[in-house]
Amino acid sequence: MSIVKREPVGVCGQIVPWNFPLLMGAWKLGPALATGNTIVFKPAELTPLSALRVGELVTEAGFPDGVLNIVPGYGATAGAAIAKHMDIDKIAFTGSTLVGREIMRMAAESNIKKVSLELGGKGAFILCEDADLDAAVSATVMGIYFNAGQTCAACSRIYVHEDVYDSYVQKLKVAADGYRPGNKEGKLMELSPVISQKQYDRVLNYIEIGKKEGATLVTGGARMDEKGYYITPAIFADVKEDMQICKEEIFGPVVCIMKFKEMDEVVARANDSIYGLAAGIWTRDIDKAMRYTTFLEAGTVWVNTWLGLDIAMPFGGYKQSGIGRENGQEALDLYTESKTVYYALNGPFVKN
Repeated sequence: MSIVKREPVGVCGQIVPWNFPLLMGAWKLGPALATGNTIVFKPAELTPLSALRVGELVTEAGFPDGVLNIVPGYGATAGAAIAKHMDIDKIAFTGSTLVGREIMRMAAESNIKKVSLELGGKGAFILCEDADLDAAVSATVMGIYFNAGQTCAACSRIYVHEDVYDSYVQKLKVAADGYRPGNKEGKLMELSPVISQKQYDRVLNYIEIGKKEGATLVTGGARMDEKGYYITPAIFADVKEDMQICKEEIFGPVVCIMKFKEMDEVVARANDSIYGLAAGIWTRDIDKAMRYTTFLEAGTVWVNTWLGLDIAMPFGGYKQSGIGRENGQEALDLYTESKTVYYALNGPFVKN
């Protein structure tokens, strides 16, 4: 007889980003604790307070000492120490692809610890000629401008069928121009600032790069006269795939729009990226949707929506967008070891 047991990995290092510090923490802490592990948890240096509050709450709840250990600090020191530590059995990291590569290297050079990574993205949104343009515009605005575009699953590349391209760009411009701080439609429609001066300068630099590369800045991309690092929602049209703004993750309120004619062609263009985190199709044709979701190289594909997530469904990326999946059963599997045990049924077992 043989059985398979799932056992805790052991000590898990977890490193989360600044864009959704509490949410990303919950995504990692939940499955690790539920499967019986202990944790060394490092929040981003820009957003440590929510993690420190979680540490206070678990202490108040009666967690034994040492189960959850919060270690604020910089990536180059605290993060590297976690990745290299010989007594940490697994590391889970959410952040940039560049840093994820370094995490893998340090994990391999230490004790070959298990690694799961949720990394960058450059989401491709395909808008077909039969799409509901008004609904698609609403989804696009949320998909790229929510959290000031500081979302790894943002729909930052939009491919629009040539028959509806001009109409869509105009409608999106109107919507983007209305996406401002203090918007009366509610918090989800309210423009946020970017996280820091460094990120502010980075996004504004990409906007200048886009203009120099020859893309058409339809609207936005300007500094705002607000208290905070606000940038007006930017739309670049007439973008080419070889442009830097199309290839690289900007992590700001900037969207690139391109025309297409045929579905096979545009799916190939959408897949021509080092990233594979998220993609989407907007169409009234269910057969087309079901066919082409199969060919899109992304861990999550949305049809006639964007950014809707279910905690029971796995989330993660293809290619350089990561390894492993957050949420659902697959997240639980990341924090357990599989052990196979064989019993000889004719063995000399003694009953106690």
